Amino acid sequence: MSEIEREAMEYDVVIVGAGPAGLSAAIRLKQLDADLNVVVLEKGSEVGAHILSGAVLDPCGLDALIPDWKEKGAPLNVPVREDNFYMLGEAGQVRVPNWPMPPLMNNHGNYIVSMGNVCRWMAEQAEELGVEIFPGMSCSELVYGDNGEVKGVVAGVFGLEPDGSIGPNTEPGMELHGKYVFLSEGVRGSLAKEVIAKYDLQKGHEPQKFGLGMKEIWEIDPEKHREGTVTHTMGWPLGSNAGGGSFIYHLENNQVYVGFVVHLNYKNPHLFPYMEFQRFKHHPMVADLLKGGKRVAYGARAISEGGYQSMPKMVAPGVALLGCSVGMVNVPRIKGNHNAMLSGKAAAEAAVEALKAGRQSDELNAYEKDVREGAIGADLKKVRNVKPLWSKYGLTASLVLGGMDMWTNTLGFSLFGTLGHGKSDAEATEPAAKHSEITYPKPDGKLSFDRLTNVSFSMTNHEESQPCHLKLKDDAVPVEVNLPKYAGPSARYCPAGVYEFVEKDGKSEFVINFQNCVHCKTCDIKDPTQNINWTTPQGGDGPNYPNM
Repeated sequence: MSEIEREAMEYDVVIVGAGPAGLSAAIRLKQLDADLNVVVLEKGSEVGAHILSGAVLDPCGLDALIPDWKEKGAPLNVPVREDNFYMLGEAGQVRVPNWPMPPLMNNHGNYIVSMGNVCRWMAEQAEELGVEIFPGMSCSELVYGDNGEVKGVVAGVFGLEPDGSIGPNTEPGMELHGKYVFLSEGVRGSLAKEVIAKYDLQKGHEPQKFGLGMKEIWEIDPEKHREGTVTHTMGWPLGSNAGGGSFIYHLENNQVYVGFVVHLNYKNPHLFPYMEFQRFKHHPMVADLLKGGKRVAYGARAISEGGYQSMPKMVAPGVALLGCSVGMVNVPRIKGNHNAMLSGKAAAEAAVEALKAGRQSDELNAYEKDVREGAIGADLKKVRNVKPLWSKYGLTASLVLGGMDMWTNTLGFSLFGTLGHGKSDAEATEPAAKHSEITYPKPDGKLSFDRLTNVSFSMTNHEESQPCHLKLKDDAVPVEVNLPKYAGPSARYCPAGVYEFVEKDGKSEFVINFQNCVHCKTCDIKDPTQNINWTTPQGGDGPNYPNM
């Protein structure tokens, strides 16, 4: 594709991704210098279409960026009124009291929000300041300068032939050049992945760790609705099979967010994260809440969980990684949106200083320093050992040890120093022969649903004549390695039913139903042979989330 002649447009800053990090950067750039030319490119059909988050939002990021957000009508309408933690068994639950938990776990002052709607509102604020925002524009390639610096991106390629070649209806897209390029693609973004590899940015840092978050929106019986209630659970149904837990957030209009997170470092390739989520809804406490209600939306997204010690170097010549492209989620709080916003603000401030000094296309080291030594670093450093303790010792021990470590960290020291994560999530997968198969109950169509039915509630659509955006490094590996050795785990770890093994003429074939893809990136992360490379489909394709 790079041999194509394309038109180029010049900007001061090019931002890839209209999530909380990218939009915060755009807003801050224009706040600091109204004359800057700033563009935001978003692969979703509209801003918010690909945004999926819990979400209980800590407003500290918005406070720093737009202090008068309330007056400006930000959609933070449901303050948290009640916080519940439960340990689940198969038939019952035990409430974990709030008093022994470190202060950072308190949700007082936070809001239950749709991050999709928050981003839509932030896009309005950005456009009022003069930011150009182009939805439906996938960024498929990086453009490098003569000295190896990132100088831009290729966006807006449409109409390629199914084999990836140029056809009569191909629109070659254009190059958008920037004095700086900000990558805020969310978790495991394809361009950020390329930058991290090219400039060896992970060197000296722990491997990034991930979870798979799945979420449904339910409309429930008004009698059972408790606006502002936040509930988190751990334990059943995962048990010792995997780390993870659930969230249930009561927002307005008798709606409830029901979500389930499975840590992707699980060993047993027979584990089926989506079915664990469906089984969870049959717990008596959850089933009673949802009975008589209806599911109105579904989606899934990977979550960065490595924390402080897994953040790669965030800058390379001409480029900076923002938000979840770095991995800024506070795992015990299940919150990262506030840090994403703060990272966008910090990157913008570093870029404006550099441009004022006549610099461009260099490394924005001031941004990295701000993240590591400022509010984001302070937030993540306190909880840095919770995830590795959980991975090493299991749920119960990690609750005690992790809780103690968070308490001591609030006093300025740690019992454990900084623990490592060890293996990547792909490397954590063990051969199927070491593990028993897991039998899952069939979905009942009332509380639990099969994957393809649920995917229809994500409003996902891909133009089927385009090239498959899920690239195999070796076509033979799924059938010759992953099926015999790992029992074909892609048929289970994907929450959208993209991958399946079918019998044809007595032989197994690997089928990729890319049109189902909800862009969660789990395959790129969890595939044990790292044989699947997630790339961007053409712009506007994928899920169309309403108020996730």
